[in-house]
Amino acid sequence: MEALVRSGQVADIILACLVIEALALLAWRRVTGRGPLPATIVALLLPGAFLVLALRFALTGAAWPLIPAALVGALAAHLWDLRGRLRG
Repeated sequence: MEALVRSGQVADIILACLVIEALALLAWRRVTGRGPLPATIVALLLPGAFLVLALRFALTGAAWPLIPAALVGALAAHLWDLRGRLRG
């Protein structure tokens, strides 16, 4: 387990789960005609993906500017999602 975390693979697994979640939501919408629009799904999952990316950068010893860049990306994606929710 320690190796999984130290290598950053835990972040890769989480990102894969987010992709699977997005695909499942898209498939559900396609089959039922109900559920969130694709843009809403992206807005919902993107902030978390950026946070997990920041975690991966921190765990793998990536260049330090990548961590705050990913965090700024998470903030921007969160504000985009929030804007859409407040308008709706």
